[in-house]
Amino acid sequence: MITPAKFIHGLWLIALLLTPIVLWVLPVDFFNDTGVVTCPSVMLFDLECWGCGLTRAVMHFHHWEFGEALFYNFAVVFFYPFLVWLWQKWVRAEFRYFELLRGKMA
Repeated sequence: MITPAKFIHGLWLIALLLTPIVLWVLPVDFFNDTGVVTCPSVMLFDLECWGCGLTRAVMHFHHWEFGEALFYNFAVVFFYPFLVWLWQKWVRAEFRYFELLRGKMA
């Protein structure tokens, strides 16, 4: 029987596994110059913060366009490896969760 907790963990694992694939399928310039301002610092104060351009930088870094990534935000050099580490940590935790469930059922 599928409990709500199992269902939510399953959805989270699927979302985690699909995220890098979706980012690869999206065009590299998907987030470039959309005209939509989502940064609260820019919307409220018309000031760019240290995080401005990080989404675009991560997308370019993910597609191996390192020069473009550094152009948008140099912090991507530190932030992208952190995101990869965090992603794999979450994926491993979810797999461990399902292994524990399988061990309890045996």
